Amino acid sequence: MTPAVSLACVIIDDNEINRFTLERAVQRHDQLTLAASFPDAVEALSYLRGGGQVDLLLLDIEMPHISGLELVKLLPNPKPAVILVTTHASFAVDAFELRVVDYLVKPVSYARFCQAIAHVTEQHQATAAPPPPAPVAAPSAAVPNDISATGTDLFVKTNGKLLRINFESVLFIEALSTYVVLVTDKQKHVVGGTLKSIEDRLPFRHFVRVHRSYIVNLHRVEALEDNMLKLGQHEVPVSRPYQEELTLRLRAL
Repeated sequence: MTPAVSLACVIIDDNEINRFTLERAVQRHDQLTLAASFPDAVEALSYLRGGGQVDLLLLDIEMPHISGLELVKLLPNPKPAVILVTTHASFAVDAFELRVVDYLVKPVSYARFCQAIAHVTEQHQATAAPPPPAPVAAPSAAVPNDISATGTDLFVKTNGKLLRINFESVLFIEALSTYVVLVTDKQKHVVGGTLKSIEDRLPFRHFVRVHRSYIVNLHRVEALEDNMLKLGQHEVPVSRPYQEELTLRLRAL
């Protein structure tokens, strides 16, 4: 049995009511402990840089002095898991850029909060978990409603329209909650759905899962060093359960 994860949580939100609501949610969750709670990102940054205990940040975006997005960029290494909490959904693409674990829109229900925490705990357990069995491809398998394939191209539903993408230009696919981002040489496309649903139906065998949150195009891998894959100007982490399979696949290219 996998041992229960216990996460030290820090809350940063300049709104007292929102901060209190998050504190109550943390206290209700049996896998979280409240390490600290701050009304100001400047004060929180001092705590974090001073070695304050934190596994997970619950972070508001719109705050005075330093925004939540700016704070994520300033976090010392090793960076904690981050869940952004905001009143606006328009920051979702920025959240993808910063590789946060999840993105919650206020008012946040406790059920949605628990779903986000589950994403964090699963990431913590991923390095110790055995690799998932390789899916058996079925020639007649259906593709998801938001993706259809033609040769090396996929028609992807994004922003309410079907967009044709040459998947040889896709470097990797990244997950964030109920969305995935297709990262190409020139731009990013946000598509609804989970990474698992995309992985199960991708018709291209050279797209391989290397992390709970990433699928990469092996044809575009330039280097593997210190468990980081280099693809163009991007780096993608490789988690332990996928390292052996990835190495074998790269050697077989």
